[in-house]
Amino acid sequence: MITTEAAVLTAVDEPLEFTEILVDDPEPGEIRLAVSNVGLCHSDLHYMTGTVGADLPVVVGHEVAGVVESVGSGVTTLRPGDRVVGALTPSCGSCRNCQVGHSTQCLRTAEIRRRPRPAFQLPSGQVVHRLGDVGAFSRHTLMRENSLVKVADEVGLHVGCLLSCCIITGVGAVFRGAEVRPGATVAVIGCGGVGSAIIQGARLAGASAIVAVDLDDARLAAAKTYGATHVVNGAADVAAEIQNLLGDGVDYSFEAVGSARTAATALEVLRPTGTACLVGIAPDGTDLKLPAWNFFFSEKRLIGSYMGSGQAQEDIAQFARLYQQGRLLLDEMVSDVIPFHDIGKGFEAMKSGEVTRIVADLTV
Repeated sequence: MITTEAAVLTAVDEPLEFTEILVDDPEPGEIRLAVSNVGLCHSDLHYMTGTVGADLPVVVGHEVAGVVESVGSGVTTLRPGDRVVGALTPSCGSCRNCQVGHSTQCLRTAEIRRRPRPAFQLPSGQVVHRLGDVGAFSRHTLMRENSLVKVADEVGLHVGCLLSCCIITGVGAVFRGAEVRPGATVAVIGCGGVGSAIIQGARLAGASAIVAVDLDDARLAAAKTYGATHVVNGAADVAAEIQNLLGDGVDYSFEAVGSARTAATALEVLRPTGTACLVGIAPDGTDLKLPAWNFFFSEKRLIGSYMGSGQAQEDIAQFARLYQQGRLLLDEMVSDVIPFHDIGKGFEAMKSGEVTRIVADLTV
């Protein structure tokens, strides 16, 4: 067991408290990670503001990259000193869902995450929970061997951490979730970090038109750098604007906001037989009310995609290669790298449309 510093959420809508915690030694199959960089994600904000429930106290943060510090027994693929990024959906590899390639829906996740002792606790002995079983806003954390992916030295960890969440979520939704075909037309509703990754995925998939939709003109301008061919301000009649631009609805739409209103828009902008993919996490209690005729008469489809809908380890490794080839833009997505203790300021800055992703540096 070691002592380290973490940013702990002790109460909803209160600032994170920087305090010392105790981090357990690695169990068999586990790795203790010296965290170097963590991307600030809107999913963290859901828990910090209470729109999604969490047990308290908890260490949030999940878009993680770092260096292997020590390994538990049975670990064979990683060793101390390896540079890694997190794959946030640990899987058993043997349940029905894992066997058919849906490791993000592993049926044994709760069993895999179970430990004989708490991973984090306060010096007093009080248990500190970890968001997503990661708890990345800590200078050290524990993760399972199959939840980490080794990356090449050419992949800076300040950008590599994006592979862990926003990139695999966004690009994965395109390839694994919706399975966008070359030449198709795409609309992306919400152009923050995940939306920007979806735009890049659509570009990589060979979409013939990519319409970026957002309320912020700065984000729409940035969307063009990632591959958007058209932009629409969400304050307008989005479906009508897209029809004016393309002469029809789109083949695929992606919702990256997490609200009932934007989910309805994602369905509305589709052409008949189109597919709407919901990617943004909605607050607890959100219900969708959608016109049934869309599904019967227009044969539209509504699907969800969680963490890229695929095989996280394989996909992260492939996306890292795309970055090394210059085909996947990561440096451009990092608006700022901030010191660990400035996380609160970073979350405030995320409200600005000029920000795509802010990354915390936990080594300073």
